[in-house]
Amino acid sequence: MFIGGFQRGFLRRPFGSAAVGLVILVLLISVASGPTAFGAEGTSTLTDRSVTWPTWSQWQRVLTFRDYNSRVVILGTAVLGCAGGLVGSFTLLRGRALLGDAISHASLPGIALAFLIASAAGLDGKSLPTLLFGATISGLIGVAVILLIRNLTRLHEDAALGIVLSVFFGAGIALLGIVQQTQTGHAAGLEAFIYGKTASMGLADAKWIIAASGVAVTLCVLLFKEFKLLCFDESFAASRGLPVLLLDIALMSLVVAVSIVGLQAVGLVLMIALLVIPAAAARFWTQRMAPMTLIAATLGAISGIIGAAMSALFSKLPSGAMIVLVCTAFFAFSMFLGPQKGILGRTLRRLRLNRKIERQHLLRAIYETLERDASGVPDRFREFLSMQTLLPVRSWTPRQLERTIDRAQDDDLVRFRDRDQHVRLTRAGVNEAARLTRQHRLWELYLINYADIAPGRVDRDADAIEHVLEPEVVAELEDLLQHSPSRVQVPESPHPLDHGGAEDSGSGAKISVDDSVSDSQETSP
Repeated sequence: MFIGGFQRGFLRRPFGSAAVGLVILVLLISVASGPTAFGAEGTSTLTDRSVTWPTWSQWQRVLTFRDYNSRVVILGTAVLGCAGGLVGSFTLLRGRALLGDAISHASLPGIALAFLIASAAGLDGKSLPTLLFGATISGLIGVAVILLIRNLTRLHEDAALGIVLSVFFGAGIALLGIVQQTQTGHAAGLEAFIYGKTASMGLADAKWIIAASGVAVTLCVLLFKEFKLLCFDESFAASRGLPVLLLDIALMSLVVAVSIVGLQAVGLVLMIALLVIPAAAARFWTQRMAPMTLIAATLGAISGIIGAAMSALFSKLPSGAMIVLVCTAFFAFSMFLGPQKGILGRTLRRLRLNRKIERQHLLRAIYETLERDASGVPDRFREFLSMQTLLPVRSWTPRQLERTIDRAQDDDLVRFRDRDQHVRLTRAGVNEAARLTRQHRLWELYLINYADIAPGRVDRDADAIEHVLEPEVVAELEDLLQHSPSRVQVPESPHPLDHGGAEDSGSGAKISVDDSVSDSQETSP
């Protein structure tokens, strides 16, 4: 109850998760910094590893956005994280999670060439629009190469991504070596695009990020239905007349745009984190596409805000790395506590399902064991059976059978007599057992009549599906097999009832069970 309420509160108050992430990161920093963080004198080293804790006034300035530079950086990274989470949701579902990584690495030679060409032409080679233009051209060329390799060869797309990533990045490193040999190369600062340098972001840089991210978000919203169909069923999208190739190119272009504008914030090495981690974390919270994109965009924005704020408070922490670490914290939290696919939620659901299956097996085992000698008398199903009779039915251990009986007794489905270890069905248990047995045999009849499965093998196949049959499916089986009585009528078993080697006394008779079965003869356990 507490966990479910916390999960719902987390979804309703996404900014509450920002405080949680902030506290976690502060604790991690305090552990990593050691005693020098609190002013203690440690052994002097060549590298100062101490962490200077911010004052209360610094906390106020950053958290209230009073500092101009912090305000610009936080705004730019928040918008970039939002766009990265939104676009990354489509690439993740498309099976191209590493596309952003390949494109960001492919942009490096374009940055170096743009600097060399601009410097040779007498222009400012360090101009951000010039460098981003070169990165965009190089990224688009990388996309074209990926499409050519995928469409003209038999190589898988992951191989094409790996080829483009390694070749273009190697070319970029070679060109950077040439840049360093030029007269102005030492002042170029192009290495900032590799590792990111968020602290140097100015208002003009933030405007570029906001403009490009705004275009990406707008196109994702306008083409949401088309992108969703492309991600889930490309063949069906083509059959509906959608321009699949153009949509694919448009989606890749959005990845190029987000990757290029994010180079200065987190660098080409870590840009893949903003495209993959928020979208992957959102998958643990929902199964629907629209909420997933919203959650991914929110997590990306919050990660940008917290990461930039932590970098502003702790000057020795790089912003790009902090943004990625916050994303990772959200992913770890979602992986364990996500309501849809989280480890804890999935484990609890599996445990509840296993208990439900064991309870249904117990009820059907009691019903079918008594059915062999029922002779059409409903009260016969209220008689006591010993545990020794039930143990061979499902190869239960005594402990497993005791636990299952205890849970069924808590649900008022069986009564257990301690003095001689006997169990019987209650009135509710008789009706529930009859319903379960009827579902099982309807499915068996369907498999025999329409799937050509031998009667001797049909029991196991029916047992694998009977626990998840919906009422609508049962109604269809009734219509198909013409078993639709006014009361709960259990058809005869299509195969001999033989549990654990017990002697079969013939086919089960058709037994009708309803709420008219009296419970007055019940005795307390």
